[in-house]
Parts: sequence; C-alpha cells; structure tokens
Amino acid sequence: MHQPILRFYDSAGAGAPIDPQDAAARVLIVTAVGAEREAVLAGLNGDARFDVIAAGVGAAAAAAGTAAALARGHYARVISAGIAGGFAGVAPIGSLVVASRMVAADLGSDSPDGFISVDELGFGSSTIAAESDVSAALAQALRSAGLETRLGPVLTVATTTGTLAGAQALAARVPGAAAEGMEGFGVAEAARQFALPALELRGISNAVGPRDRAAWKIGEALAALRQASSILPEVFYA
Repeated sequence: MHQPILRFYDSAGAGAPIDPQDAAARVLIVTAVGAEREAVLAGLNGDARFDVIAAGVGAAAAAAGTAAALARGHYARVISAGIAGGFAGVAPIGSLVVASRMVAADLGSDSPDGFISVDELGFGSSTIAAESDVSAALAQALRSAGLETRLGPVLTVATTTGTLAGAQALAARVPGAAAEGMEGFGVAEAARQFALPALELRGISNAVGPRDRAAWKIGEALAALRQASSILPEVFYA
C-alpha cells in the first residue's frame, strides 16, 4: 500500500546492496525496556522479518545493545522505538512521533552564555538525519490508519526535562522539536557505524516540562506504540 523508496544495506558489508526480497534483510527494532518491547512485538504479531530487543535505558546502553545486535545479524535498517515526552503544542499525549532527525540535545558544554553544542565546539555532530522518504512514508501510513502522528526532531537527553524553563530551553535550542527520549541518538549512531539508516518512533506518554508523574499516560503511549508497530510491515515490506 505504502511504498517508499527503500535502500538496503549489509551490516557486515559497509553499505553493500541487499536484495529487498532477501528474507534475511530484516529490520532491527531497539527499545529501552521490556514493556516497550512487548508493545512492539504485540503489534508485529509474530512477523519474523523484525527483530526486537530491549537494550536498556540511555544512549550508551542503546548504542551498545544496537551495535552488538548488528554485529550478529543481517539488517536493512534500525528503528529506535518506545515511549517519550511530547513538546506542548506539537505532540499531545497519546499521539505518535516519527523522527525527521535524531538530536543529542545535551551533548556539548555549559558556559556563562548558555549551552554550546558539540557542533559549535567543533567536536562532531549532535544530529543524525533519518531517511526523509521513509520517515515521511511511515508518518503518512500512521495517519492513514487514523493515528495522530507528528513528523519532527526527536531529542535524546541523558536527564529528562522536569521544568518549564528546561522545556523552553530545549524548544529554543532545536526549533520544531516534537519529542524527548533517552535512546534515539545512541541507536542511530550505532547504525551509522554499520552504514545503516535509522529511524525513531515514539508514543507520547507525557508532556515535556514540569514533572507530574500522576499525569503520565504510559498505558496510552504503549497502546499507540503497539498500533503503530502493526503498520510497520506494510511500510517496509509491501
């Protein structure tokens, strides 16, 4: 039904083409915790073309777990999936976010004049772009299925935001920021090391800003993630 232009890679072959019909050209989905993994697996309903792992919380655990899985397997691409906070006015609770790019939003240095990104420091890049055609196709497929979905930057942080000032600072730092998680950039960096494209998919459980645990809707976010996961086979293999 939805047929984006897909590019396939061999994780052992530094970008060597893979036949899209090759059954071994699977998609690796990386979550942080078991509940997210179970939601994704429920949505996929036993589709063996996807491998789903829970690599742990945070960018370091996500990168290490992703790299270990890629070293053992044969994959077309990698998806970071889970629940996340949504930025007010962009991604409401219960909605979905597909990343246009994965941004390590707190990778850099503090200073009297404010935050200095690793890019400005000249030490690398804090951003990894998602495949624009594939991300757009996924977002459109989710919308067509009746799921409220935003396409925009997803921020990776080591410490989740708990204040209004913090949320405003991040929104100013990354215009259009849609969601905040803790793993996406780590997954994407590991994929990049294997010459593989990466995407990020998030179900929104809470608003980025003042911490109000009672207002979190984790069940709703996991349900959205499960529904979104059921759409993945038609996007990647239709």
